[in-house]
Amino acid sequence: MKKPPKLFGTDGVRGVANTEPMTAETALKLGRAAAHVFKRDDQRRHRIVIGKDTRLSGYMLENALVAGICSMGVDALLLGPLPTPAVAFITRSLRADAGVMLSASHNPYMDNGIKFFSNDGFKLPDELECQMEAYIASGELDSIRPTAAGVGKAYRIDDALGRYIEFIKNSFPKGMTLDGLKIVLDVANGAPYKVAPRIFTELGAEVVVYSDEPNGMNINDHCGALYPEVIRKGVIDHRADLGISLDGDGDRCIMADDDATVVDGDDILAIAAADMKAKGLLTKNAVVATVMSNFGLVRAMQQAGIELHRSKVGDRYVIEAMLAHGVNLGGEQSGHIIFSDYTTTGDGLITALQVLRVVRETGRKLSDLRRVMRRYPQVLVNVPVRDKPPVESLDGVQAAVRAVEQILGEEGRVLVRYSGTEYLARVMVEGREEREVKEHAERIADAVRAAIG
Repeated sequence: MKKPPKLFGTDGVRGVANTEPMTAETALKLGRAAAHVFKRDDQRRHRIVIGKDTRLSGYMLENALVAGICSMGVDALLLGPLPTPAVAFITRSLRADAGVMLSASHNPYMDNGIKFFSNDGFKLPDELECQMEAYIASGELDSIRPTAAGVGKAYRIDDALGRYIEFIKNSFPKGMTLDGLKIVLDVANGAPYKVAPRIFTELGAEVVVYSDEPNGMNINDHCGALYPEVIRKGVIDHRADLGISLDGDGDRCIMADDDATVVDGDDILAIAAADMKAKGLLTKNAVVATVMSNFGLVRAMQQAGIELHRSKVGDRYVIEAMLAHGVNLGGEQSGHIIFSDYTTTGDGLITALQVLRVVRETGRKLSDLRRVMRRYPQVLVNVPVRDKPPVESLDGVQAAVRAVEQILGEEGRVLVRYSGTEYLARVMVEGREEREVKEHAERIADAVRAAIG
């Protein structure tokens, strides 16, 4: 096989819809490649689950994927608009061979993406993605053309939403309700727009719903997890107990407490870790967070006697680190939190319910619970660069980093890394004093500009 073009990024294939690689033609090829990779034997019918969010381009890409999958003799099971973690769950529940989600997560509506799950509900390892890319590049699958009864068929799973609702509710203690709680809920005009309000309402909460009228073009449009000011204002306006904000595909959760203060993924991770450790449920008394997680989380975990492992940015890397270290809790500052006792990927609804469980069991307000972690000032500077040599090879940058680290000592940290999708260097500095942190970040950013800007 010739060297294939790079299609997969850190979270599936993503781009502007109807331009490469997010075209109907490439989606069809990806469907054919996925069907071939996951077709383990010829003794039974094979099935691939397909879900999507509310983007206009989902119709086009869904039909192309279905055509590719069926052309290889594999059946396509259509779920319609449901959160990404629902696809992972239903893939496992139906014993399907794989799952596919059409979504660009928190991106605007003109983008779309294709994410794959294996039959165990986990995102694909790099080697399987490379195998699919190689099949597409080589044209090796062009000659595989089942005919007659060998062609696959497509059909809808009518009870998918109900299955997922019961799955989510089963992560909440039986007999416990949300009676008496008023919740502001932002569903980002995205995949959770039907399922999320039903779950919190069925558990007894009074729910004020925002951004639940998707039109194909308003997903994530100044709403959802990237815009927590919506739920902050909602908590104030409706005198609510807390707010919950999901992103367009439902795998992220950002919250606002009763004081309308944002509670992000680091806060949630700290709350959950402390609670699980107290109950003896935190495997190996350890959690996984990414290199971007706030230094305050490190300090909070140290004070709680909890070990913190770092991973690369991206929930798939968090999950890989969790599996490698044998722990059952991990997450990102962005709100991807993985409770592996319940699911195989980040799920914003399970995350919200786990926080609500702690609120209910302790009788404490979220504003009180979040004080388990004291956030350090964190400054991120994005520097446009002309190329991406190893950061370690840039002597001037390394000298600036060492100088700042010496000043910060054990009360802060520095991280310089490249964006995975853009020609940007990201300079992140944390410390006790915000003014000093900004000065340190600009000092290092200037060194990056001088070297490769």
